[in-house]
Formats: sequence, C-alpha cells, structure tokens
Amino acid sequence: MSTDTQEQTVVNGINITALRQVISDIAANPDAGQTHWKVSSRWEGGTRTDHFVDGFGIGGQKVDRQFQIQIDEPCELCGTNEFANPQEYLIAATNACMMVGYASVAAVMGVTLTKLELEMSGDIALRGFLDIDRSIAPGYERLHYTVRIAGDGTPEQFTKMHEVVQRTSPNYYNISHPIELTSELVVE
Repeated sequence: MSTDTQEQTVVNGINITALRQVISDIAANPDAGQTHWKVSSRWEGGTRTDHFVDGFGIGGQKVDRQFQIQIDEPCELCGTNEFANPQEYLIAATNACMMVGYASVAAVMGVTLTKLELEMSGDIALRGFLDIDRSIAPGYERLHYTVRIAGDGTPEQFTKMHEVVQRTSPNYYNISHPIELTSELVVE
C-alpha cells in the first residue's frame, strides 16, 4: 500500500483501516472483543496512593503495558497536593473515554475534527464522605458535561456522534449505570 493511501486512511489520528478491521474481526468472533482490565493499588501513607497497570487482556491474550498512576488529595483534604485526586482521575478517565469515542466515530464518518474539548463537573458533599450525615450521598448525585466540537461535519453528523458516544462509551456507561461491585477482605 502506498504512503498516500495510508495517509488517506488516517482521520483525526485514527487509522480507519485498522479500526474497521478490528470491528470486522470482533463482529465475526465476539470472543476476540472480550477484554479484561486490572489495576493494583498500594497505600503510600496519608492520602497518597500508587496504582500499577501491568497489562490487559483482549481475546484471551495478555498484552503487557507498564504504567504507574500516582494519586493524592489537596492540602485542604489532608493531602500533600502532589497529584490529582481520585475524583479528578474519575472525571478525567470518563472525559478521555468519551473523547476517544468522538474522535473514532468522527473518523469512521469521514469527519475531520478541528476542535474537541470536554469539560465535566459535579459536587460532592463531604458530610456524606466523612460519615457526618448518613442521609447525604458520599459521592456524586449528578455530573454535567459540555462538549465543544468543530470540524468539517454537518450539525446532523455532530448530533449523531454525540448520540453514538453516549450509547457506546464504556466510561459513560460506567458512570451513568449501576455496576455490580463485589469485594473480598483479606486481613494479614
């Protein structure tokens, strides 16, 4: 394949040919699209924690990936303010997941983006988190986000992208739907 043809298959930094092949492979073999994610976390004292990614699974195969994520709290919440806190990571992860969706959906639609920004915010009443008032939720009861997007698409295409991302983004789904969360406590 010539370089010119390869360049034409990349839109918004997404290789359309590769994406369409992934979609085709998973449509033909659903097990190829089964993924497994894991993060191991360690307390470092105070409000500081370190989190380690050691790869992920896709289609029954392990893919090695090594990342360390460091998290802390602001000084006002007894932290050192060295790193973003868990809420900021949660929002950032949700934003990032949706932005991948917008870029990919736009690329498949043949729309070149010139701007993509997403801002999400929400409020947490610390009286719930600090167990001062059990009638207060310890987390978000509402999150709001604004997407700013521009490119060579039509208003209808941008509306369609927005609908597709809301329907298909894993982290949008995770935030907007209850997830069964099971646990095991090991006291050593």
